[in-house]
Amino acid sequence: MSAAPQGGTPNEAGTLPVLAPLGRRLLSLIYEALLLAALLWCAALLFGAIEIEAASTHARALFQAYLVLVTGAYFTWQWTHGGQTLPMKTWRLRLVTVLGEAPGRRLAWLRYAIALAGALAGGLGFLWALVDRDRQFLHDRLAGTRVVRT
Repeated sequence: MSAAPQGGTPNEAGTLPVLAPLGRRLLSLIYEALLLAALLWCAALLFGAIEIEAASTHARALFQAYLVLVTGAYFTWQWTHGGQTLPMKTWRLRLVTVLGEAPGRRLAWLRYAIALAGALAGGLGFLWALVDRDRQFLHDRLAGTRVVRT
C-alpha cells in the first residue's frame, strides 16, 4: 500500500496535508479562468477609460503589461493572504510552501512568474503535471510550493 504524497509539516491535528489531486486542481483552474476573465475585463475597461480621458493612442505593450501586473497582483495577494483564491476555497485547496506554511510575497511572485512563463510556452508548465511524480505543476515544483487539500 503506497502512501499519498504529502505536502509539508503536520497541521494542528498532527497529520501532514495531502497534496490535492490533479483533477481537483484542473477543475479549480477552469473556475479560476472565469473569474480572471471578469477581473481582466474590468481592468481593461478602466485602462480604456483612462486612455480615452488622456486622449492617447492605444499602447498595446503597455496594456498587456498592465494586464499581466493586474493578474499577478490578484493571485499573489490571494496566495499571501490566506493561501486561497475563491476557486481554491470552493474546491478546498490551499497553497503552502514545502514546509506547510503560507507563502510570502517573494515566493508568490516567483510562482506567478514561473506559471506565466509555463503558460506562455504553450501550457508546458501545466502539462508538466502529467509526468511529475507527484502530479505537480512545474511552477509549484520550481517555486517549492504545494497545493494541498484543506
